[in-house]
Amino acid sequence: MRCMGYLRPFIAAMLASSLIAGCAVGPNYHKPDVQTPAVYHDLSENPQAEAQAASYADLPWWQVFTDPVLQDLIRTALKQNYDLQTATERISAARGQLAVTRSSLFPQVSGDGNFTGGKEQNFQSKSNFLALTADAAFQVDLFGGLRRATQASRAQLLATEAARQTVALTVVSDVASDYFELLQLDLELQISRDTVKTQEDSVKLTSLRLDHGVATKLDVLQAQQVLDTANASIPDLERQIGQEEDAISTLLGNYPQTLPRGLPLADQPLPPGVPPGLPSSLLERRPDIRQAEQILIAQNAEIGVAKAQFFPQISLTGAGGGAFGRSNLFSSLMSSQTSIWSYGVAVSQPIFTGGALRGNLHVAEAQHEQALTAYKQAIQFAFRDVSDALIGYQKLHEVRLRQEQTVADLAESVRLSVMRYRGGTTTYLEVLDGQRSLFEAEITLAQARGAEYQSLVQLYKALGGGWK
Repeated sequence: MRCMGYLRPFIAAMLASSLIAGCAVGPNYHKPDVQTPAVYHDLSENPQAEAQAASYADLPWWQVFTDPVLQDLIRTALKQNYDLQTATERISAARGQLAVTRSSLFPQVSGDGNFTGGKEQNFQSKSNFLALTADAAFQVDLFGGLRRATQASRAQLLATEAARQTVALTVVSDVASDYFELLQLDLELQISRDTVKTQEDSVKLTSLRLDHGVATKLDVLQAQQVLDTANASIPDLERQIGQEEDAISTLLGNYPQTLPRGLPLADQPLPPGVPPGLPSSLLERRPDIRQAEQILIAQNAEIGVAKAQFFPQISLTGAGGGAFGRSNLFSSLMSSQTSIWSYGVAVSQPIFTGGALRGNLHVAEAQHEQALTAYKQAIQFAFRDVSDALIGYQKLHEVRLRQEQTVADLAESVRLSVMRYRGGTTTYLEVLDGQRSLFEAEITLAQARGAEYQSLVQLYKALGGGWK
């Protein structure tokens, strides 16, 4: 520890030099001025209506997706999803890299120790020798290159954290979207099975009428056609359901398995209104935009790192230590002690590098421009996502409402056709056409319901909701 005493003045000088280091070269970061639209583009009756500050995306995901089973699935995915785990480990790696980069701002001190001992047999003498030394080095960040590198590493860490938030948002929306698709397939399967049951009764009734001479063989075959169509759809729907369960299981980090169900699709709640909020708030809410900006900050700092290479590199070095010996050969040499210390200053100035430094600066500047373009493009894509999702949700809602009316009209038409057929005023072909159209319309309605719920999920994701 005594050798450290010799280095204390030197270490104090290094720390003092860090405090008087000059300004960092390179540009300071300024947030780009990006013009955002006053309102989102949609197809509502009054698209120029005043935007509301409150946004649907401000709600946490558990208040948006209220089905308890869906909530459990999402919680499991947030704990076990492998993509999310990988993104979390990337954050740990980025934190480590920041610590490595930031360490260059502090003195680097190392110590060495050496002990030797021996015995001279002829003289029956013993000797021990101990040497302790410590070395210190410190690069004076006079032009801010090390500080700029630390800024870049810190921004990369924040970008990595934003990337994880993007993954979390994607996981939440993918689980919800796949869950609603699974419920849609369940509904289609139920419609097919109900149609099979109804048509089996219809075939029996028509066969009975054939036995009594009030129906034809053609009537029976036509009734069988609708039954066959419904029967044929069941295996394919079961296939899709199994594959959808496998997809959700993968998102949950599980092996393929049968999944529980919550509320049927028709009973799932829909919000009465979906305010998108102010367009300007999208820049802070969307984690992918925040990630792009942090990458831009990092690249801006890298320009300073490249510029600092043109200037002298100043390093302070110091060393100190002591040697301690003991021998019983001569009484006058019972013990000895020596100490040494040294210090120095090294200056390195690039003179000729064949254009490497200027080329490195051009690379940093070009990468900064690429990051700036990517940032602006991320904002543009974000507004397109919101616009597409708003239009999709609005129009798919209208599609579902109109399809419900279509199903209601066809159901009444089939009821009247059956009455007319039993009364002998029409052929069974009219009943057959009505039943076939009703079956197809009910399947279409199930798909419209599923599309509406999935569009709601996509709108929530586009607005940047849920990642908190």
